[in-house]
Amino acid sequence: MNYIRARLGLKLFLSYLVVLLVGVSVIWIAIQIATPRAYVRHLAFMEEQMGAGFMNGQGQGQGQGQGRGMMADFYENFQASFNEALLIAVFAAAVIAVLVSWLLSRNIVSPVQAMMSASQRISEGHYDERVNTQGVDEIAQLATRFNQMASQLEQVETMRRQLIGDVTHELRTPLTSIKGYMEGLVDGVLPSNTETFNQIHNEADRLSRLVDDLQELSRVEAKAYSLDVRSVSVSSLVQTTLKRLSPQATAKRITLRSNLPSDLEPVHADEDRITQVLVNLAANAIQYTPEGGEVSISAAQHGNEIYFSVKDTGIGIPQEHLANIFTRFYRVDKSRSRNSGGGSGIGLTIARHIVEAHGGKIWVKSAGEGKGSTFSFSLKAGR
Repeated sequence: MNYIRARLGLKLFLSYLVVLLVGVSVIWIAIQIATPRAYVRHLAFMEEQMGAGFMNGQGQGQGQGQGRGMMADFYENFQASFNEALLIAVFAAAVIAVLVSWLLSRNIVSPVQAMMSASQRISEGHYDERVNTQGVDEIAQLATRFNQMASQLEQVETMRRQLIGDVTHELRTPLTSIKGYMEGLVDGVLPSNTETFNQIHNEADRLSRLVDDLQELSRVEAKAYSLDVRSVSVSSLVQTTLKRLSPQATAKRITLRSNLPSDLEPVHADEDRITQVLVNLAANAIQYTPEGGEVSISAAQHGNEIYFSVKDTGIGIPQEHLANIFTRFYRVDKSRSRNSGGGSGIGLTIARHIVEAHGGKIWVKSAGEGKGSTFSFSLKAGR
């Protein structure tokens, strides 16, 4: 029994045989019960006709006796021949049914076995494994879903490897700088003055920010945080952002301003998290806007949603990079961002996860390189 329970194909095969045996048994019993009655009923008329052919009593009695004997013999022969034909038919049907059952169970079990084999290979790390899909039945749909799952696992594994490589590279850059400065101090190549120590401190601070960003990224991607969602004034969100970034904009001689309608409804959001998004987008705009440029924060209502926009007159984004701009560690100009002390390429990814956690969307538009960018996101309006 344990062997049978462990074999889907054998269970399907036996189930077909059980159905066949039940059907044959029902047919056999029904025939044995119904045949005598039907035979007697259909031949009653013939018996009456044969008995009516004899007009005198002796001839009639002898004719009836002979007729009944002949009918009994005929019925016995008929039943014997019928049973013989029925047994042959049942045997032929059983042979064909066994063959068909085997073929059907094989067709059902084969894709299941293929998925079992593929799942084993995927568990061993071969994420490119796929199964063939044929037809539109439930087995084919299951195979399609299996391939989709395998594709997602392969994508996740690719992203994991890429993340490890990106994190390693990002950590190596400030660590290499710190190590270089320390070796220069030990060898006497670099002077032990405030400027050298400030450079070391800046690199250590950069490393600390990267670790904080990675920790924040892991939390938002795993949704390991709660949202304190309530009605928040759009004006207060924007004003808080302006206050935090005004020193940075002033130091770079960039005009930082806001443009808000007076009749805006409040948004239904977590104030701290959305402020984090606005600060992230505006700081990113200031970072990539040259001196004398402008960064503006605006908002507008579209139906039951509020659209926030952060527009700059900065270096812009080429069209081929727009689709990947919210991907973690992705930067349009990697060499310039690293050498200029730019961000780690995580901030926009964090912003995207926070906005999506609120049920909103985030996107970017740019006319091209050197023509500025506009980052926008939507939130639900609500009191």
